[in-house]
Amino acid sequence: MVKTFFRRFFRRVNPFSKRSNMKVGLYGPPNGGKSTLANRICLDWLGEEMSSVSHISHETREIKIKEQVTIKNKKGKELMFSLVDTPGIATRIDYEEFLRKGIKKTEAKKRAKEATKGVIDAIKWLDNMDFVVVVLDATKDPYSQVNITIIGNLQARNIPVLIAANKIDLNKANMDAIKAAFPQYGIVGISAKYGKNIEDFYENLFKLVK
Repeated sequence: MVKTFFRRFFRRVNPFSKRSNMKVGLYGPPNGGKSTLANRICLDWLGEEMSSVSHISHETREIKIKEQVTIKNKKGKELMFSLVDTPGIATRIDYEEFLRKGIKKTEAKKRAKEATKGVIDAIKWLDNMDFVVVVLDATKDPYSQVNITIIGNLQARNIPVLIAANKIDLNKANMDAIKAAFPQYGIVGISAKYGKNIEDFYENLFKLVK
């Protein structure tokens, strides 16, 4: 326990050294845009996508890692990390929600089981994270049980957090509601799909790890 604390501490005190073991996790509810943001980051800096994206919830059902992602800020500083795309966190997963998307019962039950395991694994992986980006759908109520669960787990572990309020390209996006819900964290509004404000996101990521 003591070794884990000091290892994490010393990994944070010098975040701009080129290390491949620093982990930045993307967390949030299903369909908030985590995988879209992961793809945006990897396309911008590696020239390739990381994850598949779908309108069906829980498309990402297992932890996905892209090693040695290096980003640069406007001052030319570099930040290297492993990007971790996690399954959408949900307090309850029912195979019937897959049935409603036209998926057959056997496959729906399989997906629900995998998604449930994915949520458990995602929470466990928090212990390996140096920093977390919580990706929220800016068109939805931020005071959801899922969001409270995610934030509670992060606060319990004292992990630095940046909130990416995604989908600001949509008319229903409400940045003020998200800022009011989470005043303790840095918040940046983005459209991961279209790249809107993505430079601001990268700058805020550098601020997070200072």
